[in-house]
Amino acid sequence: NVILDNQGTVDKYMGDCVMAFWNAPLDDDRHHRNGCISALRMLAEIAPLNVRLEQEAKEEGRKHVPLRVGLGLNSGECVVGNMGSDQRFDYSVLGDTVNLAARLEGQSKSYGVDIVLGPNTCAAVPELATVELDFIQVKGKTEGVHIHALMGDEEVAASDDFQNLRKANGEMITSYRAQEWSKTREFIAMCRGLIGDYRIAGLYDLYEERVTEYEVNPPPPDWDGVFIATTK
Repeated sequence: NVILDNQGTVDKYMGDCVMAFWNAPLDDDRHHRNGCISALRMLAEIAPLNVRLEQEAKEEGRKHVPLRVGLGLNSGECVVGNMGSDQRFDYSVLGDTVNLAARLEGQSKSYGVDIVLGPNTCAAVPELATVELDFIQVKGKTEGVHIHALMGDEEVAASDDFQNLRKANGEMITSYRAQEWSKTREFIAMCRGLIGDYRIAGLYDLYEERVTEYEVNPPPPDWDGVFIATTK
């Protein structure tokens, strides 16, 4: 319902996954933002959904397992239309842009955040609250992409708390790519103190683990900061 309310097209259900796209079949000048707002509102629906599911579990005498969701959004050119054969076809999207979106969704768990954005999507929504996560080469690709986390809407983006976290996070990543490990640790500690209610603590656990490894086995001098992901 959230996707449809924000001009999205529900493509298909794949196990525990919902695939959707924007800007087709009808043009949508705000498709980047509509996709991002849909992701944020889907997250907002999880808490009341879990309350209902927990009540159902109690009534039926079984254990409640809370639902969590991770999302990936990417923007770019792709092929859209009826795909398949004369016997069976489906209105869907195909292409490298779509493949990367799927990889980004899979990285939400790795980086400990809820929503991962590709570079084009992030660049198109400067008004929303985003922070850079990494320069990553996802599985099946030969080049790295800058990925970001979507943390909130315009109201969140304008808050002093978020701006302070975003600034410290950027400085942490800059020092990390410069292989300044002690400075990176200082910024990680600073970021931890600014987290508040944002679900991003896992990101700093991840960077702390990397720094610990690189202090012993540093990357080459010409390292560009890319991290090669081995999982989807």
